[in-house]
Amino acid sequence: MSESTTAGPRPAEGAAAAEDATIRPFRVDIPDEALDDLRRRIAATRWPSRELVTDRSQGVQLATIQELARYWATEYDWRWCEAKLNALPQFTTKIDGVNVHFIHVKSPHAEALPLIMTHGWPGSVIELLEVVGPLTDPTAHGGRAEDAFDLVLPSLPGYGFSGQPTEVGWGPGRTAQAWAELMRRLGYTRYVAQGGDVGASITDAMGRQAPRGLVGIHMNLLVTVLAGPQPTESEQERAAADQLATFRTSGFGYFLEQATRPQTIGYALLDSPVALAAWMLDHDTDSYEKISHAFLDGQPAGHLTRDRIVDNVTVYWLTGTGASAARAYWESGRAQALAAGQAPPAVSVPVGFTTFPDEIFRAPHSWVEKAYPNLTYFNEADKGGHFAAWEEPELFSEEVRAAFRSLR
Repeated sequence: MSESTTAGPRPAEGAAAAEDATIRPFRVDIPDEALDDLRRRIAATRWPSRELVTDRSQGVQLATIQELARYWATEYDWRWCEAKLNALPQFTTKIDGVNVHFIHVKSPHAEALPLIMTHGWPGSVIELLEVVGPLTDPTAHGGRAEDAFDLVLPSLPGYGFSGQPTEVGWGPGRTAQAWAELMRRLGYTRYVAQGGDVGASITDAMGRQAPRGLVGIHMNLLVTVLAGPQPTESEQERAAADQLATFRTSGFGYFLEQATRPQTIGYALLDSPVALAAWMLDHDTDSYEKISHAFLDGQPAGHLTRDRIVDNVTVYWLTGTGASAARAYWESGRAQALAAGQAPPAVSVPVGFTTFPDEIFRAPHSWVEKAYPNLTYFNEADKGGHFAAWEEPELFSEEVRAAFRSLR
């Protein structure tokens, strides 16, 4: 990775503050030695015996991860991903002591609405790359010029090309404040925010903090269900509750480990690329099955292709961020514990929400409206899962356009 220094567009007051606000152009430049070491480590993997079941109930299946490893070591070309990233305007800036990496693509259309979008775990900015074109230049993708966005895609602290926090306290609220500062530095006085997974927690926190300039938010994961039981009066509500119960009883391992002992799993994530890949694949049943089909059957779901999946894992490996990204779950748990018994501030800005059918649970309209009384947009998409922007970028982009159309 490399960067050069230029002055930021909104220098803060005072010499020290101005230095803190410096925005530096950034390029990804991975040495050949790092890629050679990656392939060597994959080849040296010590494999466990095959799982004793025919499904994923014991975890990531041996056939899936061995095929991923074979492809990663013998056919995959990181330089393609590196070139795609470097074709976009990338920057870094230090905010609250952490160097934040972000992609900033301005729309060719006048009056574009600034939008900051936040990825989740086990994702990165890689999962959002396919929506850059549709959102910034909608006329080239079947949309209208008046639906265009100026797009800001930051890497979460501790993820990807952003710096790793050196102190505790980087929960969703602190990251939300950093994003508001980032938008201020970029000179945006009126903007919207979007997020899924961990990014939904950040976006929810931004809505509750209501920083100056934020006029609306959109999410595709209902993070408020983590606060407690939800109503189960309707058929949709009972179905969503059943899906949540299944997740918490059979798919919650990664969540619990990262929320309580991120450092412990971190040793494997930093030492073995195959351990890292397996850990990242073991997220939710729908995504895992789609990824497994991409490798074993050559049948990707939308843009969840072999190359794009390995792009994402490779970013974690090359930046050494497996452990620091896992700590985000520990930080969220700590923030919730510290706020126990205190009602969170209400979200004062308009809220949009999209339920994707293959998400961990299909959030019903009643749950979303209960969490966000100022809900101004709700839709149930026809297809797509947890990584909706990655899997179905055109559909996802249309949802974002529709959610914010009334705020222009």
